[in-house]
Amino acid sequence: MKQRTEYFTKLVGLQGFERHFPAELSGGMQQRTNLARALAADPVVLLMDEPFAALDAQTREFMQAELLKIWAEALKTVLFITHQINEAVYLADRVAVLSSRPGRLKKVFQIPFGRPRTLGLKRDPKFLEIEDDIWKLIEEEERK
Repeated sequence: MKQRTEYFTKLVGLQGFERHFPAELSGGMQQRTNLARALAADPVVLLMDEPFAALDAQTREFMQAELLKIWAEALKTVLFITHQINEAVYLADRVAVLSSRPGRLKKVFQIPFGRPRTLGLKRDPKFLEIEDDIWKLIEEEERK
């Protein structure tokens, strides 16, 4: 158990903070703690429901990049739920857009970018085109 704890603490970049209370950690560090805890259970699929929603914009961007690094090492399937379109396009291999109630699958977008990814990808014209296509689909749904 000690080895496993050390491994996941190091994986999420929290070595040196093992004895800190949650209130002593930043929002990003708390999210990394949650991720380490989830990975330690060795799930087949990791469900992440709006994990960065409470973070400020800068920390959110940093955590997205960190998540990609952690994912590359942990190699887990992640179902990532977000309302941030650029976050979905940046993190995913596929983005599924759901309709409003009742939630039905409207379309799945295949994301063509290789890995590893850098935050600079978010300024790539193809990235922006995919983001815009998803926005159009969501706007169409809202008009119904």
